[in-house]
Amino acid sequence: MSNWFAYDGGGSIGTVSAEGGVILRDEEHAAGARLTLKRASNYVSVSCSISGWMDHTRFFGTVTEAQREYLLMKPLLAHMVENILSAGESDLKMWEAIADFVRRFP
Repeated sequence: MSNWFAYDGGGSIGTVSAEGGVILRDEEHAAGARLTLKRASNYVSVSCSISGWMDHTRFFGTVTEAQREYLLMKPLLAHMVENILSAGESDLKMWEAIADFVRRFP
């Protein structure tokens, strides 16, 4: 997982997102994925995106639960951008991987 690094050099941590949540964790993958953990007064969420492909947000009851799921999603996002997108696989393979990801992490 060495291809993950702090988004914006860590400058986003503690800032308020567009939706109003405080960013607790924010990482970017060198190949174009991003994971962001946010907490607001009425929600905790993890947003994951792949540039130009998907933007998926999940909501949780606790920060602990969100952190656990964040760590589970991270290697699968890396797999999609490293082994499918970067490898130049077909669009169909990428969409299949995204559909599998969203089914696994609704």
